[in-house]
Amino acid sequence: MKSRLALSDWAVFMPLIFVFLWSTGFIVARYAMPLAPPFKFLEMRYLFSLACFAAWVLWAKVAYPREPMQWVHIGVTGLLMQSGYLGGVWFGIKSGMGSGLTALIVGLQPILTAVWLSIRRHQISVREWMGLTLGLLGVIFVIYYKLEASLEVSVLGVSAELVALLSITAGTLYQKALVKSCDVRAAGAIQLLASALVTLPFAFFEVESIQWEPQFFYALAWSVIGLTLGAGSLLYLLIQKGAASGVSSLMYLVPPCTALLAWVLFDEGITLFTFVGLGLTAVGVWLVVRATPSLQQKG
Repeated sequence: MKSRLALSDWAVFMPLIFVFLWSTGFIVARYAMPLAPPFKFLEMRYLFSLACFAAWVLWAKVAYPREPMQWVHIGVTGLLMQSGYLGGVWFGIKSGMGSGLTALIVGLQPILTAVWLSIRRHQISVREWMGLTLGLLGVIFVIYYKLEASLEVSVLGVSAELVALLSITAGTLYQKALVKSCDVRAAGAIQLLASALVTLPFAFFEVESIQWEPQFFYALAWSVIGLTLGAGSLLYLLIQKGAASGVSSLMYLVPPCTALLAWVLFDEGITLFTFVGLGLTAVGVWLVVRATPSLQQKG
C-alpha cells in the first residue's frame, strides 16, 4: 500500500482545482474594481507575474522555444487568453456586470469550441443544435431577467464579455492547433510579455488612479499567485495534454461555482431565474460536448 499519493495521482484533481481557481478570477475582479481601473490593475498583474515566471525559468534553467514562430504563436495565445479575455472580463465588470452573469456569458466557451470543431468536419448534429439553442436560451433568460430588474447589465458590459468569450475560445483553439509542446514556465513568460506590451497603452490612458489600499494588494497577490501562476499554468497544461473541446467543457462548471462565491461574498442574488438559466446552459453545453467526437480525442 502506498503511503502517499504520487504526482500522477494528484493529476486527477487538476481539473477541479482549475475550475475553483478560475472561478475566483471573477470574484477578484469584483473585489478589486472599486480600487483600481481594469487595465492598470491588469498591467501590474502581468508585470509581477512576468517577473515570477522569468525568475522561475532562470532558477530552473528552463529552455525557451528555439523556433521564432513558436514565440509568435505563444505570444498570440497570450494576447487572446490574457489581454483579450481578461481585458473583456474586467472592463465588463467595471461597466456594472455582476460576477455570476459574467461567468455565465464566458461560460459559453465550450459550445463555441464544439460548434467550431463541428463546422470544420462539415457536420452539426441535431443534438449539437439542441445544445447550442439551450445554452443560448439559458444566457438570454438570465440577461432578460437582469434587464427587467435593471441589474448588472449594459450594452457596453455585455459587449465586453462577448469579446472575452471570443478571445478565450480563439486562444484555446489557436494553442491546440499551432503551439508545440513547451515548458509551461517559458510559455507563461512569453504570453505575459506580449500581454504586458499590448495592455500598457490602455493602462496609460486610463484617467482613474489606483487606490493603494490593503484590499488592492490582496487582490493583486491572489491574481498573480492563484490565477496567473496557478490557474493560467493549469489551463496551459490541460490544453497541451487534452483535446481542446474537452478542456473547454470544464468551463461549464465555472458559472455555478462563481455564482455561489458571489452570493457568499457579495450577496449577488441567486434566484429561481438564475438557477433556471444556469441549468439550461449546463444542459446545453453537456449536449454539445457529448455530441462532439473530438471531445474524446487526445491531441
